[in-house]
Amino acid sequence: MDETVSDRVKENSADASAEPATPDAATDAPDTTQPLVATEEPPVESAPDAAPADAAPAAPAGPKRAWYVVHCYSGYENKVRQALEQRITRVPGLAELVFRVVVPTEEEIDVRDGQRKVVQRRVFPGYILVEMIEYDPEDPQAKRAWYEVRNTQGVTGFVSSGDIPKALREDEVAKILKRMEADQPKVRVTYRPGQAVRIVDGPFADFRGTVDEVNMEKGKVRVLVSMFGRETPLELDLLQVEKV
Repeated sequence: MDETVSDRVKENSADASAEPATPDAATDAPDTTQPLVATEEPPVESAPDAAPADAAPAAPAGPKRAWYVVHCYSGYENKVRQALEQRITRVPGLAELVFRVVVPTEEEIDVRDGQRKVVQRRVFPGYILVEMIEYDPEDPQAKRAWYEVRNTQGVTGFVSSGDIPKALREDEVAKILKRMEADQPKVRVTYRPGQAVRIVDGPFADFRGTVDEVNMEKGKVRVLVSMFGRETPLELDLLQVEKV
């Protein structure tokens, strides 16, 4: 088995420290004071190739982004969003500073007078979200992005702390966007305890009763229905009843 480099260094050091030959030794005897010479050098791992001096430097990271809340006139959120998007495409270089404009909405099933329809409800009336380069008063590009957004028709200002626009936290933005992407629309009703309702779906369809409790989180309503001479509570889906 091949000797390791460390074993050979130890052996050479031991041989070098051995006592020299006596004066009466034969002159043709081999000189044992000389260190042994390895007949075969162990393979030496080559160092990784260094990057050439003229190699291109890594591409710099893009501008740091942040979400900001922009105030506008209530009811004009979509018009302001469209105006901002048009400005981004028309102003040279602005698309590299302002990235997305979002009107937070969620789907609701509106139940009125026995009619059900899906509507888009604005989560924050009078506000829109803008993703843009992080604001820095010392950065001309950041100030330019703020100026272009602030001077878009319909925008009345940024939600800010003093004169500095206040960025949303990442978890706040994630929560809002997740709310917009919910698979099931929320049910919007105005039932209240004691209100008379009629069951319109299920095995108790056409029964009438009164609302005992409403659980909006679960989308359920408990209705007291007169059955067999007494009031019986039934837990129903909000869409299974309508106002009388």
